[in-house]
Amino acid sequence: MSGGRSGERTYSISELAAEFDISPRAIRYYEERGLLTPRRSAGNQRVYTRRDRRRLKLILRGKRLGFSLDEIAEMIGMPETDLTEVEQIRRSLAYGRSKLEEIARRKKELAELEQDILATMETLEQTLDRLSKEGASHDPR
Repeated sequence: MSGGRSGERTYSISELAAEFDISPRAIRYYEERGLLTPRRSAGNQRVYTRRDRRRLKLILRGKRLGFSLDEIAEMIGMPETDLTEVEQIRRSLAYGRSKLEEIARRKKELAELEQDILATMETLEQTLDRLSKEGASHDPR
């Protein structure tokens, strides 16, 4: 636990990595992608604020829900932009609706694929039964 300017709670990269059970490399990657912008200490160490911690939590939630980093960036905004909570919610709802439509399409495709595989397996089992019977009737023993 660290203290920043004016007593503001800050976090080190290792504290956030441990809290969210991710690697420091993952956090640095989100920084490279522009999703996080930690301050730097006098010793050039990354210093994360509560806002950075909230953003990281949103990034990880978005990833868990299947959103790309680009989609997450659109939903939560880039650190230098100051999206209002209402804007974030509207964007998140739009992406959520889109994701649900995608899931519905994929479920339909998977159900059709399942039916195709079941039909093919039934045909193959019938063919195997027929060939087994024909082989038994042609057996010279």
